[in-house]
Amino acid sequence: MITFRPAEDLTNAAELTLTNMRSYYELYSVEWSSTDIEKMTQDLSNWEILLHDEPVGIMRLSFDSDECQVRDLQVSMQHQNQGIGSRALAEAERFAKESGARILKLRVFKCSPAVDLYRRSGFGIHNEDDRFFYMERPVS
Repeated sequence: MITFRPAEDLTNAAELTLTNMRSYYELYSVEWSSTDIEKMTQDLSNWEILLHDEPVGIMRLSFDSDECQVRDLQVSMQHQNQGIGSRALAEAERFAKESGARILKLRVFKCSPAVDLYRRSGFGIHNEDDRFFYMERPVS
């Protein structure tokens, strides 16, 4: 069973992000450490993703008037492709509804396989630059 709880250990969450994103950071010459990631995410709404009560990922959200932005969604490598990301996006939508948001947004590296997950989850490309797709969908 997949559940969510407020993240208390942002250090481990930052390490997961660094591990998962390392190849993208190297590709685009981003010089971030787990300490940098932890500092950048401490003011976000951080949710630990649990599979059978064991931590397997992190979801970070921010809210702005009528928008909810998925700032980060990480699932440990050994737990990917098991529906956890889709379930996390459904939970993000629930949080968005509760906050009164009308739009769910995210940014993803163009070369990321997560683009397919987001498209399957109803996100469309709203804008793009040389590195990123900016995707969004209405909150239903």
